[in-house]
Amino acid sequence: MNHSEKFIRSLKVNNIEALRRIPKADLHNHFYLGGNKEYIYKKTGKKIPSLNYKLNSMDEMHSWVNKNIGNVFEGKKGRILALEASFAQAIHDGITILEIGEDIWANGYFYDNNVEELLNVFNSIHNMIAANIDLRLQIGLSRHCKIKDLEEWIEPFWDYDCFYSIDLYGDEMAQPIERFKGIYRKAKEKGLILKAHVGEWGDADSVKRAVSELELDEVQHGISASQSQQVMNWLSDHNIQLNVCPTSNVMLGRVESIAKHPIRKLFDNGIKVTINSDDVLIFNSPVSEEYIKLFQGGVFTATELDIIRLNGLN
Repeated sequence: MNHSEKFIRSLKVNNIEALRRIPKADLHNHFYLGGNKEYIYKKTGKKIPSLNYKLNSMDEMHSWVNKNIGNVFEGKKGRILALEASFAQAIHDGITILEIGEDIWANGYFYDNNVEELLNVFNSIHNMIAANIDLRLQIGLSRHCKIKDLEEWIEPFWDYDCFYSIDLYGDEMAQPIERFKGIYRKAKEKGLILKAHVGEWGDADSVKRAVSELELDEVQHGISASQSQQVMNWLSDHNIQLNVCPTSNVMLGRVESIAKHPIRKLFDNGIKVTINSDDVLIFNSPVSEEYIKLFQGGVFTATELDIIRLNGLN
């Protein structure tokens, strides 16, 4: 029995343990909050509870994190713990392709402005905990930072050819997407996969504008595209991939329920989608469980979910 057959069978019989043993990708993982709770408990004695109610904003999410996670990841040692826990979670969930990276501002805070040190930390933990995982390193940008600072901080990163992608995240309304064009042009010259968080809180037009202005290859979330047939057609015509995190969308109040998640509409309109985790420490829904929720919610058949699984791996 091949992986696809095992995946489909595991979904149909609700066998989470078998599902975890089947190769999957996680292309939307913020390692800082993407770790394994048991690993963190064993290392620190800190029990992180599960979020059991819907949030209404990113501010509410940050308040929950401050209250329930606190200073567990404080300082460089905490940063390393978060990274270790993220790899441990990937191993636990059968992730074979993991795309994660570090915020460029963090290079000054935790790695003495030394990209070589940053890479040594990521690579050593990767080899120690999850050597068999295909690690795809990402350069992370925060929308909250000034453009001139981002341009300065990212400069030493251009000297390394080991980075796979670049991603922009934070408050979608923090500043106009056009301000990041210079950085993204350079990233394109360097051959990076161009990604950005958009369409989680903004509208469909904001998705199209971001893809157009930054020449994106992939969109993190992008679910608001479902509001416009024209935008969905445009994304499909341009082969733009959306890396979707269903439970995160529900728990942040962007979608009413898993059963009503617009990923179905996006898929039906020819848009390539993948399914990912997004902050497991908050939303407590690893990739395997996302597949089960979508199957049990009647959003996709098991065969369709296997197509989506293969999208991530390919």
